[in-house]
Amino acid sequence: MTGLCKINGHTCKNAATVTPNDFFFAALANPCPINNNTLGIAVTLGNVEKVPGFNTLDIYVARIDYAHGGINPPHLHPRVFEVIFVLEGEIEVGFITTANVLMAKQINKGEVFVFPKGLLHYQKNIGKGPAVVIAAFNSQLARTQSVTASLFSATPALPDNVLAKAFHIATPEVENIKSRFAPSS
Repeated sequence: MTGLCKINGHTCKNAATVTPNDFFFAALANPCPINNNTLGIAVTLGNVEKVPGFNTLDIYVARIDYAHGGINPPHLHPRVFEVIFVLEGEIEVGFITTANVLMAKQINKGEVFVFPKGLLHYQKNIGKGPAVVIAAFNSQLARTQSVTASLFSATPALPDNVLAKAFHIATPEVENIKSRFAPSS
Protein backbone atom coordinates (compact mmCIF):
# COMPACT_ATOMS: atom_id res chain seq x y z
CA MET A 1 0.00 0.00 0.00
CA THR A 2 1.29 3.44 -0.85
CA GLY A 3 -0.05 5.17 2.25
CA LEU A 4 -3.02 6.85 0.55
CA CYS A 5 -5.08 8.91 2.95
CA LYS A 6 -8.74 7.88 3.26
CA ILE A 7 -11.45 9.79 5.07
CA ASN A 8 -14.96 8.33 5.28
CA GLY A 9 -13.85 5.60 2.90
CA HIS A 10 -12.85 7.99 0.12
CA THR A 11 -9.33 8.69 -1.02
CA CYS A 12 -8.00 12.13 -0.16
CA LYS A 13 -6.49 14.15 -2.97
CA ASN A 14 -3.03 15.56 -2.64
CA ALA A 15 -3.54 19.22 -1.70
CA ALA A 16 -1.34 20.25 -4.62
CA THR A 17 -3.76 18.62 -7.10
CA VAL A 18 -7.03 20.04 -5.70
CA THR A 19 -8.85 22.35 -8.12
CA PRO A 20 -12.10 24.34 -8.02
CA ASN A 21 -13.69 21.55 -10.09
CA ASP A 22 -13.39 19.24 -7.07
CA PHE A 23 -16.11 21.41 -5.48
CA PHE A 24 -18.28 21.86 -8.57
CA PHE A 25 -21.16 19.87 -10.07
CA ALA A 26 -23.07 21.11 -13.12
CA ALA A 27 -25.26 18.06 -13.81
CA LEU A 28 -28.25 19.32 -11.81
CA ALA A 29 -28.73 22.11 -14.35
CA ASN A 30 -29.83 19.69 -17.05
CA PRO A 31 -32.98 17.57 -17.28
CA CYS A 32 -32.40 13.83 -17.16
CA PRO A 33 -34.29 11.85 -19.83
CA ILE A 34 -37.04 9.75 -18.30
CA ASN A 35 -37.08 7.24 -21.19
CA ASN A 36 -40.64 6.03 -20.48
CA ASN A 37 -39.69 4.03 -17.39
CA THR A 38 -42.56 2.58 -15.38
CA LEU A 39 -42.25 5.14 -12.58
CA GLY A 40 -42.02 8.22 -14.78
CA ILE A 41 -38.98 9.68 -13.01
CA ALA A 42 -35.27 10.09 -13.60
CA VAL A 43 -32.70 10.90 -10.91
CA THR A 44 -29.37 12.71 -11.31
CA LEU A 45 -27.10 12.14 -8.30
CA GLY A 46 -24.41 14.45 -6.97
CA ASN A 47 -22.48 12.77 -4.18
CA VAL A 48 -18.94 12.36 -2.91
CA GLU A 49 -18.23 9.91 -5.74
CA LYS A 50 -18.88 12.69 -8.28
CA VAL A 51 -17.86 15.73 -6.23
CA PRO A 52 -14.69 14.99 -4.23
CA GLY A 53 -15.11 18.25 -2.31
CA PHE A 54 -18.22 16.81 -0.63
CA ASN A 55 -16.03 14.44 1.42
CA THR A 56 -16.55 15.13 5.16
CA LEU A 57 -19.17 17.84 4.49
CA ASP A 58 -22.23 15.61 5.02
CA ILE A 59 -23.98 16.77 1.84
CA TYR A 60 -25.51 14.95 -1.10
CA VAL A 61 -27.70 16.47 -3.79
CA ALA A 62 -29.97 15.10 -6.48
CA ARG A 63 -32.25 16.30 -9.23
CA ILE A 64 -35.46 14.37 -9.79
CA ASP A 65 -37.29 14.87 -13.07
CA TYR A 66 -40.92 13.68 -13.15
CA ALA A 67 -43.06 13.00 -16.20
CA HIS A 68 -46.76 13.88 -15.86
CA GLY A 69 -48.04 11.48 -13.18
CA GLY A 70 -44.51 10.27 -12.34
CA ILE A 71 -43.95 8.86 -8.87
CA ASN A 72 -40.98 8.36 -6.60
CA PRO A 73 -42.53 5.35 -4.81
CA PRO A 74 -42.41 4.67 -1.07
CA HIS A 75 -38.81 4.48 0.06
CA LEU A 76 -36.60 5.56 2.93
CA HIS A 77 -33.11 6.74 3.68
CA PRO A 78 -32.10 4.79 6.80
CA ARG A 79 -29.63 7.28 8.28
CA VAL A 80 -30.44 10.69 6.78
CA PHE A 81 -33.15 13.29 6.32
CA GLU A 82 -34.11 14.66 2.90
CA VAL A 83 -35.24 18.15 1.97
CA ILE A 84 -36.71 18.88 -1.46
CA PHE A 85 -37.12 22.19 -3.29
CA VAL A 86 -39.60 22.31 -6.18
CA LEU A 87 -38.05 23.93 -9.26
CA GLU A 88 -41.03 23.29 -11.54
CA GLY A 89 -44.50 21.82 -11.20
CA GLU A 90 -46.73 20.58 -8.41
CA ILE A 91 -45.74 17.63 -6.27
CA GLU A 92 -47.73 15.65 -3.73
CA VAL A 93 -45.41 14.55 -0.94
CA GLY A 94 -45.92 12.49 2.14
CA PHE A 95 -44.22 10.54 4.89
CA ILE A 96 -45.52 8.12 7.48
CA THR A 97 -44.70 8.82 11.11
CA THR A 98 -43.68 6.09 13.53
CA ALA A 99 -47.28 6.27 14.82
CA ASN A 100 -48.47 5.32 11.28
CA VAL A 101 -49.87 8.79 10.55
CA LEU A 102 -49.56 10.02 6.96
CA MET A 103 -48.23 13.57 6.71
CA ALA A 104 -49.07 14.57 3.12
CA LYS A 105 -49.11 17.93 1.36
CA GLN A 106 -49.12 19.48 -2.09
CA ILE A 107 -46.04 21.61 -2.69
CA ASN A 108 -45.49 23.94 -5.63
CA LYS A 109 -42.70 25.76 -7.46
CA GLY A 110 -40.43 27.54 -4.99
CA GLU A 111 -41.59 25.55 -1.95
CA VAL A 112 -39.65 23.20 0.32
CA PHE A 113 -40.59 20.01 2.21
CA VAL A 114 -38.54 17.94 4.66
CA PHE A 115 -38.69 14.16 5.15
CA PRO A 116 -37.41 13.21 8.62
CA LYS A 117 -34.57 10.73 8.96
CA GLY A 118 -35.43 7.10 8.27
CA LEU A 119 -39.16 7.58 7.63
CA LEU A 120 -41.03 6.01 4.73
CA HIS A 121 -41.94 8.68 2.15
CA TYR A 122 -42.95 9.31 -1.46
CA GLN A 123 -43.37 12.05 -4.06
CA LYS A 124 -45.80 12.23 -6.99
CA ASN A 125 -46.18 14.73 -9.82
CA ILE A 126 -49.79 15.91 -9.64
CA GLY A 127 -49.41 18.85 -12.04
CA LYS A 128 -50.49 19.14 -15.65
CA GLY A 129 -46.94 18.81 -17.03
CA PRO A 130 -43.45 17.73 -16.00
CA ALA A 131 -42.03 18.57 -12.58
CA VAL A 132 -38.52 18.95 -11.18
CA VAL A 133 -37.18 18.94 -7.62
CA ILE A 134 -33.75 19.37 -6.13
CA ALA A 135 -33.17 17.12 -3.12
CA ALA A 136 -30.48 17.48 -0.47
CA PHE A 137 -29.45 14.98 2.17
CA ASN A 138 -27.31 15.28 5.30
CA SER A 139 -24.83 12.65 4.15
CA GLN A 140 -22.10 12.54 1.56
CA LEU A 141 -23.44 9.23 0.23
CA ALA A 142 -27.10 8.80 1.20
CA ARG A 143 -28.58 5.41 0.39
CA THR A 144 -32.15 4.71 -0.66
CA GLN A 145 -34.14 1.63 0.26
CA SER A 146 -37.14 0.99 -1.97
CA VAL A 147 -39.88 -0.76 -0.02
CA THR A 148 -41.30 -2.79 -2.90
CA ALA A 149 -37.93 -3.76 -4.36
CA SER A 150 -36.67 -4.75 -0.91
CA LEU A 151 -39.67 -6.94 -0.25
CA PHE A 152 -40.11 -8.52 -3.67
CA SER A 153 -36.59 -8.78 -5.08
CA ALA A 154 -34.35 -9.48 -2.07
CA THR A 155 -31.56 -12.02 -2.51
CA PRO A 156 -32.10 -14.57 -1.18
CA ALA A 157 -35.83 -14.04 -1.62
CA LEU A 158 -38.22 -13.54 1.26
CA PRO A 159 -40.40 -16.65 1.45
CA ASP A 160 -43.61 -16.34 -0.56
CA ASN A 161 -45.69 -17.52 2.40
CA VAL A 162 -44.30 -14.70 4.57
CA LEU A 163 -45.21 -12.05 2.00
CA ALA A 164 -48.60 -13.65 1.30
CA LYS A 165 -49.50 -13.57 4.98
CA ALA A 166 -48.14 -10.04 5.49
CA PHE A 167 -50.17 -8.63 2.58
CA HIS A 168 -53.22 -10.90 3.01
CA ILE A 169 -52.87 -12.22 -0.55
CA ALA A 170 -52.43 -15.66 -2.10
CA THR A 171 -49.01 -17.12 -2.90
CA PRO A 172 -49.61 -16.95 -6.70
CA GLU A 173 -50.15 -13.19 -6.33
CA VAL A 174 -46.81 -12.91 -4.50
CA GLU A 175 -45.12 -14.86 -7.30
CA ASN A 176 -46.73 -12.55 -9.88
CA ILE A 177 -45.46 -9.45 -8.08
CA LYS A 178 -41.96 -10.93 -7.69
CA SER A 179 -41.87 -11.68 -11.43
CA ARG A 180 -42.27 -7.96 -12.14
CA PHE A 181 -39.12 -7.25 -10.14
CA ALA A 182 -37.02 -9.98 -11.76
CA PRO A 183 -33.87 -8.64 -13.43
CA SER A 184 -34.19 -8.40 -17.20
CA SER A 185 -31.79 -10.59 -19.15
